[in-house]
Amino acid sequence: MNYMFFDHIENAYHSLKRNRGRSVLTTLGITIGIASVTCILALSSGVSHMIHQQVQEYDGQLAIVRPGLQTRDPNALTNPVAQQTFSTSTLSEEDVIHISRIEGVEVAVPVMTIDGTLKSTTDTVENNVVLATTPDFTKVANVQMKSGQFLDETTDNNTAVVGENLALTLFGTDRPISRTFTIRGQQFTVIGVIKRSANPINYNNVDLNQAAVVSFAQGKQFHQSRAQIQQINIKVKPGVTTSDTVRKISDKLTANHQGEKDFSIATGDDIGKPTNQLFVALTQVMTAIAAISLFVGGIGIMNIMLVGVAERTREIGIRKAVGASNGNIVSQFIIESLMMSLVGGFLGYFLGYILAFVISTFLYFAPAFTWLTAAAAALMALGVGVIFGLFPALKAAHKNTIDSLRQYH
Repeated sequence: MNYMFFDHIENAYHSLKRNRGRSVLTTLGITIGIASVTCILALSSGVSHMIHQQVQEYDGQLAIVRPGLQTRDPNALTNPVAQQTFSTSTLSEEDVIHISRIEGVEVAVPVMTIDGTLKSTTDTVENNVVLATTPDFTKVANVQMKSGQFLDETTDNNTAVVGENLALTLFGTDRPISRTFTIRGQQFTVIGVIKRSANPINYNNVDLNQAAVVSFAQGKQFHQSRAQIQQINIKVKPGVTTSDTVRKISDKLTANHQGEKDFSIATGDDIGKPTNQLFVALTQVMTAIAAISLFVGGIGIMNIMLVGVAERTREIGIRKAVGASNGNIVSQFIIESLMMSLVGGFLGYFLGYILAFVISTFLYFAPAFTWLTAAAAALMALGVGVIFGLFPALKAAHKNTIDSLRQYH
């Protein structure tokens, strides 16, 4: 049996070598399909890995409360800021106060975003994200200052902190301390610049490189003195069990909302899911498109195998005449199909990662190497080889021996 298997491999190799040109072109179709899927999965895994590392910095002591409404609205996938602005959040200031009083909670920080136009004396930045929060935001987010200071209890509501990229765009300098700008007619004085981050994507859904940060009280003024809280960041005290604290928070919020559990509490890897929704949607769409090219590559394998069966009809007849079973014939052609698809999958896997690294030079994150991506590439290559090689193999196996021997071409 082992001898027969290696014999099939040798025969498949010589058969593909005889038709080198069409074998290479057929394998190329599989290579392109696998490379596309690998590239997409590698980049998607890179985003998840990056957010996972951010959450891990807090050693499991971080929890995020979000309105349940946001997870049900599909518009959040295409424009999360607009969705948050024009829908009513189920979270309130009272929720923040009650959470902060729960035993085991070190700090509870409200996060509110506003979409507005920023104007300085020299430039205007339209549709920019303005983050309204409290000074404790630095305790639940990796905020490093390039110059100046972050908001604190002594600063008034007319001060703001800006990201380094926004400072360059709005003022033409990365040191705009004491410069002023306006949002919706309200003037703000810059007291600090947030240091540029290499990975602006985070679980707060805010690019701090490009954001302006104002006090929570001032943020409410942009919503007619009403809080529109997108999420509440919670840091649990060291030594306290996060799951027990989350249960207490859930019970308290449910009681505050008259028994309605119109919110969600995320911990661990679940924190990054809303941030990843857009990437998940894009990954699914792009993977489906890439799968089409893989399907086309599979059709190419089937086509070339059918041509091979027609050309080798007499060879099939001779093999069956000397004792080869239908199973032997099927195995021979399936191995031939698998050889093309697996070689294409192997090349496509490495080409996909090379392409992912090239694309990542224009993005804020690097692709991630995962066993899931490698397994997906291998299984797709294996599946294409078997599925699209099976019909030609069965057709070859069911050829009549006498009729096959009469063929001379």
